Amino acid sequence: MGKNSEYYKDKQKQQTIRLRELLDQLPPSAKDFIQAKQVTAQTSTLIQYSYDLITFFQFLVDNNPTLKNKNIKDIRIDTIAAIQPKDIEEYQRYLELNIDSLHYHENGKKSIARKMAPLRGMYKYLVRNKDIDENPTELVDLPRLKKDKNIVRMNAYEVQSILQLIETGNATMSKRQQQFLLKTRNRDLAILTLMLNTGIRVSECNGLDLDDVDLKVNSMVIVRKGGGQDVLYFGPQVHDVLTEYLLTERKTILPVKGHEKAFFLSMQGKRMSVDAIENLVKKYAKMAVPSKHITPHKLRSTYGTALYRETGDIRLVADVLGHENINTTIDYYAAIEDEHKREAADAVDYSQLNKEEMRRHNKS
Repeated sequence: MGKNSEYYKDKQKQQTIRLRELLDQLPPSAKDFIQAKQVTAQTSTLIQYSYDLITFFQFLVDNNPTLKNKNIKDIRIDTIAAIQPKDIEEYQRYLELNIDSLHYHENGKKSIARKMAPLRGMYKYLVRNKDIDENPTELVDLPRLKKDKNIVRMNAYEVQSILQLIETGNATMSKRQQQFLLKTRNRDLAILTLMLNTGIRVSECNGLDLDDVDLKVNSMVIVRKGGGQDVLYFGPQVHDVLTEYLLTERKTILPVKGHEKAFFLSMQGKRMSVDAIENLVKKYAKMAVPSKHITPHKLRSTYGTALYRETGDIRLVADVLGHENINTTIDYYAAIEDEHKREAADAVDYSQLNKEEMRRHNKS
């Protein structure tokens, strides 16, 4: 159950194996940095850090004649120490856009800032350990990121539209889509309703097992992004669609070995993957709410904003959504405040006020 389930144990094992594979590709000094972070960071985070550092060192090999044809794991500490701020700036430009056919990529400011984080962390670590004397990343500005208060979410009408689409279909669906919907309607409705009414992440939905959900008390055990376990509660609407799914479509599918405990199954009898759930949400959203780019994370935004609107309790929203930092949740507060400001545009009508004042003035 929860983080002790076979699914999460196997997931952690596979992540550990992948991290070790990536560590074997890094220079010893970078490997030391990643291993030092293992005490405080999640394995999935360290895997991403490793990928980003491999990208940096591969950039050095590809662009520094003295490192030509060298394996990045053989890069010595003196090479890392010799890197100058101008080299870091050139790397940032490389991250922004590279048109080389072998390593084509294009990144926005937010992605560049994220990819620079492990590099800055590595240099800070090496200076602190006295392996090198200077940190060139400290002298390079990161891209300026604008705080975007415009949280994309669905209103009540759009939420009803997407759920109604799953229940009844519509004319925009192809014959093949309509036939597939008949086979997966209850499952898809259960997934969308659950996510829209609890705000769980797509990975938390993907990891649900049958014994994680208690329909007697309307609760479920989920594993948060950071690996911690949490209990959430849901209402009658979620209870009804989950029960309907379990009594119908879930019963007709024979699970593949190793997937017997998964709550949501694909038509092939396997646990619904993160990608499959994401594609499912995007498919229905594109048909029901074409004016907005809706992803599973936008379902969280929809729920978080609605919950804050109803309760006015920002800490409750942070707790239910599993935000470790309440500043993340404040974005929902900012979104509601923006709505209030828009309402203020029509709150005062001076033409009407003037007429009332004139009537009082004339009487006096």
